[in-house]
Amino acid sequence: MGLVLNEDEVMLRESAEGFFADKAPVTELRKLRDGNDETGFSRELWKEMADMGFAGILVPEEHGGVDMGYMAAGLVAEQMGRNLTASPFLSTAILAATALRNSGTPEQQAAWLPKIAAGDVIMALALDEGGKHNPRGTTVTAKPSGNGFKISGHKAMVVDGHVADALIVAARTSGEPGDADGISLFIVDPKSKGVDVERTIMVDSRNAARVDFDEVEVAGDALLGSLDEGMDALGTVLNAGRAAVAAELLGTSDQAFQITVDYLKERKQFGKIIGEFQALQHRASHLYSEMELCRSAVLAALTAMDANDKNTSLYCAMAKAKLGSVAKLAGVEGVQMHGGVGMTDEYDIGLYLKRIRVAQELFGDAHYHMDQIASAMNY
Repeated sequence: MGLVLNEDEVMLRESAEGFFADKAPVTELRKLRDGNDETGFSRELWKEMADMGFAGILVPEEHGGVDMGYMAAGLVAEQMGRNLTASPFLSTAILAATALRNSGTPEQQAAWLPKIAAGDVIMALALDEGGKHNPRGTTVTAKPSGNGFKISGHKAMVVDGHVADALIVAARTSGEPGDADGISLFIVDPKSKGVDVERTIMVDSRNAARVDFDEVEVAGDALLGSLDEGMDALGTVLNAGRAAVAAELLGTSDQAFQITVDYLKERKQFGKIIGEFQALQHRASHLYSEMELCRSAVLAALTAMDANDKNTSLYCAMAKAKLGSVAKLAGVEGVQMHGGVGMTDEYDIGLYLKRIRVAQELFGDAHYHMDQIASAMNY
């Protein structure tokens, strides 16, 4: 597996780097946070991202996208992580676009994919229900009713669910919680009778939602993919999400590391630049080495996604596990090596740690994925 960017990907990375540094730096996140913005991101920025082709990066060209693949999507996500850029890129351009292009009917694709590419719609994946990631533990039910279904239950941590124009809901149509079979996906209008959406503000100043479904009626054509076989479709969607979040964490942790190194080079203590202290040099060197391994893990996961490699799930689990651990280390070490001021809001390092702590939990933390890898390899 070659882990080298081609010319187009290098150009995309440079374009994304300049775009987010100019349009959505950390200062913009501070403005959204301090203004208690109910959306949690700039809709104007989302439209500009669509104009750049970022919103449609996984959307086929026949539906108005640029269809550059997961490596390209990861390069964009990395630059967003570097700048702590808030947008519905993950929920809509990655998760929803993957679900629709792989499992949607021609009618569903025609209805939603062009809107995703144009930045005219926001979609959110309603999957987890408790404090930890557990796709097979789905208890939300979808029972047959007339020509459609009635959905009942509760979803938590629905990223961008508070402003979504449509929800992709994982619900159990047969079997028991814990079973891989029996889960189906549905496209649900959040304005439907019986849907209650509560905005939740997370520690990283982003927004998610808790969503309750009280016998919400959906038509038969709301089914996304095959009945009872949603885990197959969901597996690909989650792999895409895990690879994208790992790429974002790569950018976030690398920038946290750079901020910390810059601080070590300028802060004086006992008449010396603190970067001259050997103990801090050792910690920085260790983190640098870990970051290099992380980059390889992310590139491997994104490459596997594009190649439809048979071991894609393992690559994505590896990347998410490694980045979850190392990004946390980068954030914690950054705050500690800043000393007392690292705990103050004046310095950006704390904002990076907060985003890392949320992102490391999305779609499974390091422990979850290490367990998945161990189980897959019969340990």
